[in-house]
Amino acid sequence: MATATSPIVDSRLGAAASAFVTSKHQMYIDGKFTSASAGKTFPVYNPATGEEICQVPEGDHVDVDRAVRAARRAFDGGAWPAMSPSKRGQLLYRLADLLEQHTDEFAELESLDNGKPVSIARVADVPLAVDLFRYMSGWATKTMGSTIPLSAGNDFLSYTVREPIGVVAQIIPWNFPLLMAAWKLGPALAVGCTVVLKLAEQTPLTGLRLAQLIEEAGFPAGVVNVLTGFGEACGAPLAAHDLVDKVAFTGSTEVGKLIAKAATGNLKKVTLELGGKSPAIIFPDADMDAAIAGAASAIFFNQGQCCCAGSRLFAHESVFDQVVSGVSDIAGKIKMGEGLDPSTELGPLVSDEQFARVNGFLKSGREQGAKFVAGGKEHGGRGYFVAPTVMSGVKPGMKVVDEEIFGPVVVAQSFASDADLDRLAAQANDSIYGLAASVWTRDISAAHKMARRIKAGTVWVNCHNVFDAALPFGGYKQSGWGREMGAEVLNNYTEVKAVTVKL
Repeated sequence: MATATSPIVDSRLGAAASAFVTSKHQMYIDGKFTSASAGKTFPVYNPATGEEICQVPEGDHVDVDRAVRAARRAFDGGAWPAMSPSKRGQLLYRLADLLEQHTDEFAELESLDNGKPVSIARVADVPLAVDLFRYMSGWATKTMGSTIPLSAGNDFLSYTVREPIGVVAQIIPWNFPLLMAAWKLGPALAVGCTVVLKLAEQTPLTGLRLAQLIEEAGFPAGVVNVLTGFGEACGAPLAAHDLVDKVAFTGSTEVGKLIAKAATGNLKKVTLELGGKSPAIIFPDADMDAAIAGAASAIFFNQGQCCCAGSRLFAHESVFDQVVSGVSDIAGKIKMGEGLDPSTELGPLVSDEQFARVNGFLKSGREQGAKFVAGGKEHGGRGYFVAPTVMSGVKPGMKVVDEEIFGPVVVAQSFASDADLDRLAAQANDSIYGLAASVWTRDISAAHKMARRIKAGTVWVNCHNVFDAALPFGGYKQSGWGREMGAEVLNNYTEVKAVTVKL
């Protein structure tokens, strides 16, 4: 692949995005934009070309300590703990307004940095982030406890209050950089926590630009701190820091386990949104056109770099060939290209590392006897492109079936006519993961029965990849701990205190 060169600014960027890319990039600590303490920087690459975009600070444990102590001071004293819930909500709503005003700029930055089609970022990533901040702004005034009658009688008044958990370390992934920042920041700020947000080293640009909007919105110094750096030197000391009260992480299950171990020092609270190997199950009575298109979208959306991607496709034996042929036909017609090209439908993988990983799975599939019905190869002469891939002839035990690929690769298996719902659910649940699933059928009874049997945090019926700020999202088994979004996420960032008064 291409190696680093002098930074190149894409001519398709608008004036605002171009100005940001070519500016000096700094972390945001204690209300100030600052370079790394050691003065180091590292390059950010355009995944469509492999060329360098810019340099950002390479933070380390010293910067982590600066940021955590700033967040600690902001939580323990000063303007933030004294601020009313209503005012916190207003700040979040103001941030949402500012982000919405810069939709095109953020969509272009996300596309340049991550590789995803700018057309998708403009209608999905940015609007969903805006909606999340607005939704969470309303919860700022609605986080409350309850009164509790005691069995001991009426001589006591007992009630609970919900209080912010404290300083929160948040570590986000590279697949939806802006949206994941919003998912993490919104609820933590709504309930009154302070935050140190560590951006993915592959995709730091929208997070750094968001820090500028956070300052413009008027958040007090130290309430939000934004770091750039690598996992070992920046993420690990953040997760282990004794002044951090809670860690929220989104990423791979492998790293999630390391986060959980790092948190044991002071027994800080941990929530994890991790990997998946989600099934998409097509019954013979489904609307085949909708199911085939939905199954294709479930795996090829965002280049398959979704933790809940429908990467295991199950179809009834009577429609299996039709489904596989239909999804493969869609795969062959997807317009691949650079994300900033408005006609692009599927962009590159995010990095050379991810490119090598996905190609390693393709090699494994061939070696273990999978049949490639579509794709299965690199695309183009530069950048990190992998053609949308459909495999059949697979079975449990193969790496491509059991492990998360995190690319535009789906493995298709049939289920027999005599398979009852319990047997089918057992097939779908045959995974260490339990993040999501989709069921495609016109039989509403079968749909609800399957939803009950599937061990996953989200089950979609006749759809896939539907998200809303009001819907909780998270996984069973090794897909994580806790939930993002909805009212459920507030539990991640609050402690419950019981108060009893003898009257």
